[in-house]
Amino acid sequence: MASTTVLAVAAPRPVSRPPSSSPRGRRVLRISAVAAGPARPPTPKAAVKVPRSIDEVDNGKVLGFSSELSEDHPGFQDSAYKQRRMHICDLARAHRIGEPIPRIEYTADEVVVWGTVLQQLRDLLPQHACKEFLRCWQLFDFRADEVPQLEDLSQVLQAHTGFRIRPVAGLLHPRDFLNGLAFKTFHSTQYMRHVSRPDYTPEPDVVHEVIGHVPMLADPDFANLVQLIGIASLGADEKQIWHLTKLYWYSVEFGVVREGDDIKAFGAGILSSFGELRHMAAGGARLEPLDVFQPQPKMSYKDGYQQQYAVLDSFAAGAEQLKAYCATLHHTIPLDVRIAVGLQ
Repeated sequence: MASTTVLAVAAPRPVSRPPSSSPRGRRVLRISAVAAGPARPPTPKAAVKVPRSIDEVDNGKVLGFSSELSEDHPGFQDSAYKQRRMHICDLARAHRIGEPIPRIEYTADEVVVWGTVLQQLRDLLPQHACKEFLRCWQLFDFRADEVPQLEDLSQVLQAHTGFRIRPVAGLLHPRDFLNGLAFKTFHSTQYMRHVSRPDYTPEPDVVHEVIGHVPMLADPDFANLVQLIGIASLGADEKQIWHLTKLYWYSVEFGVVREGDDIKAFGAGILSSFGELRHMAAGGARLEPLDVFQPQPKMSYKDGYQQQYAVLDSFAAGAEQLKAYCATLHHTIPLDVRIAVGLQ
């Protein structure tokens, strides 16, 4: 698999209790009697804290893919690679909002990985990427012999759409990641996939972030759509966060858009993977219209290429859907936050 993820949430597991059994092996339902008394009112759910600015969005709740690698990761046996990732992750943890993003001196192997992916994608993107991506691509002077620095990219984004980049040490908790988008902040990793597999990464790395996400965030209509997903997450309960995570997956990560009679990619998981891009171009996945009010399918992380893409008629149409969805959620967001994210 050559695709990557930005968000992942483990679904809650039911608590398993061994059944009581009778001497004959039959299951017996045991009921404990309690003394009758005055009915207690249900315990109210704790209110979800709504951040008032990006300074209140925590970028330290990393769920995985930091410097700790699973056994099936290409770099699991490479101690030098893991130490390198740990160093880059520590720089992200130490970063403070308002400071320049640390500049990384990428190694020769890392530059080779970046250049390999960039060269292979350059032959495919002009044919299969959406026109907004191709237009914004020209804003960034990507070179095969130099890995871009997040600080430089962030300055370009701020000039065109107001988005900024904030470094993160790994796969951020979905609520915090989505909350950041509401304040036009994209959390990005800086470490590189392993040199043995330039065509594959099981997690978001700097190649995925820079090639897949950054150019699209320079387009005003797309940036508006992404921010609306973030706005919808402010004050959302866990069920709503899970729904928004899937919406993000099937649009920002694996979305396509109609251009006349053609289907073009805008999702970062497609644009940053030459394997996934070929898969899309060959019609390897079914296309389903994005409906933000309907439950979304299960997300697929390591099962090969995607079997479904969400299709939009335009980014403006997708944004209108999200605005309507936001209107059903936001009844308790403080006025100053609504003003800060542009709802008022």
